[in-house]
Amino acid sequence: MVHKQASQIFNRLQYNTDKIVQRLALGANVLIGVFALTSVLVIWRVFDASEKAFEGVLSFGFSLGTQKISVGLILAAIGILYGSFFISWALQRLLTEQVFARGEADPGVRFAVTRLIHYVVIIIGFFIALMALGLDMTKITIIFGALSVGIGFGLQTIVNNFVSGIIMLFERPVKVGDYIELNGQWAEIKKIGLRSTVVETFDRSEIVVPNSNLISNEVTNWTLSNRSIRLSIPVGVAYGSDVSLVLKTLLECALSNPMLMRNPEPQVLFMSFGESSLDFVLRVWIWNVDDIMPIRSELHQEIDRRFREAEIEIAFPQQDLHLRSVEGVKKDFMKLSGFSHDNND
Repeated sequence: MVHKQASQIFNRLQYNTDKIVQRLALGANVLIGVFALTSVLVIWRVFDASEKAFEGVLSFGFSLGTQKISVGLILAAIGILYGSFFISWALQRLLTEQVFARGEADPGVRFAVTRLIHYVVIIIGFFIALMALGLDMTKITIIFGALSVGIGFGLQTIVNNFVSGIIMLFERPVKVGDYIELNGQWAEIKKIGLRSTVVETFDRSEIVVPNSNLISNEVTNWTLSNRSIRLSIPVGVAYGSDVSLVLKTLLECALSNPMLMRNPEPQVLFMSFGESSLDFVLRVWIWNVDDIMPIRSELHQEIDRRFREAEIEIAFPQQDLHLRSVEGVKKDFMKLSGFSHDNND
C-alpha cells in the first residue's frame, strides 16, 4: 500500500516536473536568442563588449507619445504575461491534486473555481504587463472606457455571451456533468466557457450553445440539486384484461429491479380508458440519471416477459368497420367495375 502511494506521488511529481520544464522552455529559448543576437553584434563589431551589446539590444525601441517603448520593456511585459499563465496553471494543478483530490467536490464546483482563478490571474497579469511598459494607467482606463462603448454596440452579442458566462460561473444554474433538456432532447454539459457552452447528446453529437441562451431562456436542468430522477413508463393493455392483475404485474416488474429506489416507492396508476386500450403508467425513481436508458430497456423487457406469462395482451391501435347494407356496397362495386345488372343478364 505504501509502495503504491509512493509510486503515485513520484509519477505525479515527474509529470508536473515535465510540464514545468515544457512551459519554461519558451522563456529559455527567448533568452538564448537575445544572448545569441548580442554575440553576433559583438562579432560584427557593432559593439565593443557583450555587456554594451546586451544593453543596446534591450534599449532599442520606439516612442509612443512621450513614452519610449524599448525591447527590454516589451520582453518584460511578455515575461509577465507568460508568468501569469504559468502561475494560473500551477494554481489549478495545486487545487486539482491537493485540494479537490482529498474531498468529494462537485465537478461543476471544481471547474468554476479553476476557471475563475485562471481569468483573475490573467487579468491581473495583463494590467501588470501594461504597467511594466510604463504606460499611464489613467489614460489606459479612459481608452478602455471609450472602447467599451463601441464594443457594446458592435459586439453586443459577444459581450452578452461573455457576461452570461460570468453569471453562470457564479450562480451556477448549470454545471459540468448536468443533464439538461435542449430543444426537446437531452444533453450533458461538457464544458462551460466565457462565450459558449458545449453539450453532448446521447448520440455523442456535440452542440455549442451561446451562454446567453442558457441564461435568458427557460432551461430544464434534471440534475440541478441531485441526480435522482423519476421514470414514467406508459403501458396499454387490451380491453377485457384483468385490471388488478395488470396493476400487480407492473408493480412486480419494478420491485424485481435492484437498480430502482425503494423510497419513494414504485407506483402503478390506471390512467384512462383509451381508444384501443386500458392505459396504465408505471412510475419509478432512479438513483442516477446516467442509468435511465438501460433501466428503461430492462423494464420494457421485464414487462413483456411477465405479461406473456400472465397472458395479458398489450394493446395496439385497431378499428372496426361496420357494413350497414351489403347490397348497397355490391351495387357501388359493380358500378366502379363497369358492370351492371343488364350486362349480367
